[in-house]
Amino acid sequence: MSSPVAYTLDGDIAVISIDNPPVNALSHAVRQGLLDAVETFQSDDAAKAAVVAGAGRTFIAGADIKEFGKPLADPQLPHITNVIEASAKPVVAALHGTALGGGLEVALGCHYRVAVKGAKVGLPEVNLGILPGAGGTQRTPRLVGAEAAAEMITSGRHMGAAEALKSGLIDHVDDGSDPVAAGVAYARKLLAEGKGPRPTRNITARIEEAKQDKGLFDRLKADAKKKARGQLSPVVCIDAIMAAVYAKDFDEGMKIERQLFQDLMKTPQREALIHAFFGERAVGKVPELKDGKPRKVEKIGVIGGGTMGSGITLAMMNAGIPVVMVERDDAAIAAGRGRVEKTLQGGVDRGKLTPDRREWMLANLYSGTTDMNALADVDLVIEAVFEDMGVKKEVFTKLDAICKPGAVLATNTSYLDINQIAAMTKRPEDVIGMHFFSPANIMRLLEIVVADKTHPDVVATAFDIARRAAKVGVRAGVCDGFIGNRILGKYLRVAQMLVEDGATPYEVDEAVVGFGYPMGPFAMSDLAGLDIGWMTRKRKAATRKKEERYSADWLDRICEQGRFGQKTGRGVYIYPEGARRGEHDPEVLQIIDDVRREKGINARKFSAEEIMERYMAAMINEGAKVLEEGIALRPVDIDVVQITGYGHPRWRGGPMKHADMRGLDKVLASIRKFEAEDAWFWKPAQLLVDLVGRGENFDSLNRKEV
Repeated sequence: MSSPVAYTLDGDIAVISIDNPPVNALSHAVRQGLLDAVETFQSDDAAKAAVVAGAGRTFIAGADIKEFGKPLADPQLPHITNVIEASAKPVVAALHGTALGGGLEVALGCHYRVAVKGAKVGLPEVNLGILPGAGGTQRTPRLVGAEAAAEMITSGRHMGAAEALKSGLIDHVDDGSDPVAAGVAYARKLLAEGKGPRPTRNITARIEEAKQDKGLFDRLKADAKKKARGQLSPVVCIDAIMAAVYAKDFDEGMKIERQLFQDLMKTPQREALIHAFFGERAVGKVPELKDGKPRKVEKIGVIGGGTMGSGITLAMMNAGIPVVMVERDDAAIAAGRGRVEKTLQGGVDRGKLTPDRREWMLANLYSGTTDMNALADVDLVIEAVFEDMGVKKEVFTKLDAICKPGAVLATNTSYLDINQIAAMTKRPEDVIGMHFFSPANIMRLLEIVVADKTHPDVVATAFDIARRAAKVGVRAGVCDGFIGNRILGKYLRVAQMLVEDGATPYEVDEAVVGFGYPMGPFAMSDLAGLDIGWMTRKRKAATRKKEERYSADWLDRICEQGRFGQKTGRGVYIYPEGARRGEHDPEVLQIIDDVRREKGINARKFSAEEIMERYMAAMINEGAKVLEEGIALRPVDIDVVQITGYGHPRWRGGPMKHADMRGLDKVLASIRKFEAEDAWFWKPAQLLVDLVGRGENFDSLNRKEV
């Protein structure tokens, strides 16, 4: 079999070209081929300099995901980057597309780096629970400084060519589009100027600067801990960068980096983050896509210009799709346009959008009207009106009469039965749920809810729109709340029970944040609006089972006082003068005490560990029931929903992965213990019981064909 790395000569310039489609990943064959080519160059008297480039659409996009979690065969990347750097003749990296992770580390091992416009670089290993282990933490600080290296490595963000040039990470941006031509031209320039190798390891000015700032690493580590919220790898990355500054020499720094890399490889967080990484790719494999083909979508209608409707409009505009927004009257459409304009202006203010691009988007991708007939020529309509079945049925009756044949009719409902909505049309096969999460232009999750009669082409269309809008589409079946909100309802109930039984809402929130969530359930409810949950509870009151414990009386009393959270300045927390961060409220604690006394409940203390044991057990048990009923295809679908839509810490892998890592037998034992207190709520899912009985875990279900 031929090597994926080719060695050719362009006059006296060796061209080492990596051709491993689709992204030139650093497989074993690529690593061996790269090492062989570099050694050939070193012994080739006809070659005065070398250019390392990627064939196809990119340089090297990183490691080979097929090798993730497996022992790597020699040669390994740290050795290869050292061999490149040790070359007695200059080596130039010519970058296009993306140079990420190990790809950028190869470039850092080269003596010079050039890029064509549009190239992006980055060290995203932190997002997989590890650190750059082939010199990335040692060479980057030498080029950009320790502080800039820390920001780049701990965030894992991608950097454009212009920014990389300004930072010192690369040496030149070429105006052309051919990386090999750019690299060869730069190599010839170096030779003409008499410039030889420039090993990155020998560049020390930025290292000396860092040594002068005695408090630098204390600040960097404190900042990393604050942003990481429990994740290990960002903090360990700072330790590795610190080794670049304070190790006795470069080789000792490399040894420290490698040891830290290997330590992180053994952590549960690395396993969880790899699970999340592959999970986002797995959720796109759904049965309807085997036969279904996306319909052409060149124009979209959005019904509603409120927070959700305007967010969906922006998400589609950001995808480059023209949108017509429909609202009930002129004032509402003006308000909707105002929300769109304000968000786009925010992008300009943050430097994410140019003023010209903002004006172009408003002129070419947005229109607003009060006339539903404007939807006659759209390819997809997304309804985002008030969460009321009667209102939605009325909207879909009108859409059925107005929209052209083949148009996809989508509802953004969070809870309601899409089969009932579809039944209002003569084309239920064209109806689907597209449940966006607020703010819809930012949140990555899109639950794609497949009704009983939804056509596979319509499912394929929804997944295609998710892709175009940079969303993570997850298939769900029809039930109250689908995947995410159904599970949310369970752990919110547990949180309410914990408060009624003796915890304060603030203790519950602190435990959940301590676990790794960005905010607790009550702070989140205040942000969303307590009236939303109140309406849901009232909607479900008539169908509530007599066996079901109702533990939200204290929340209902808060709502009865008109305290709906941040928007009213008071909810579970107090928000003085419009503050975004709430303060504890003694009046809420008094309301809770009054309810306990009326119900004869003797309050008891709960530790943070006890709170999280119940919180996660409820989530996992309901997740198992969602799987039993076929609402979710796989456990990993639930994990991805919770991570991308509900703030579950990515480094814990999602609730079902968390259950596997804890041990399903231990999770079931917790549920059995709680079942003794409340047999109705804590009845174990049969799937969970069966998996424990067979000695299997949730991940075994991820591997089954869907």
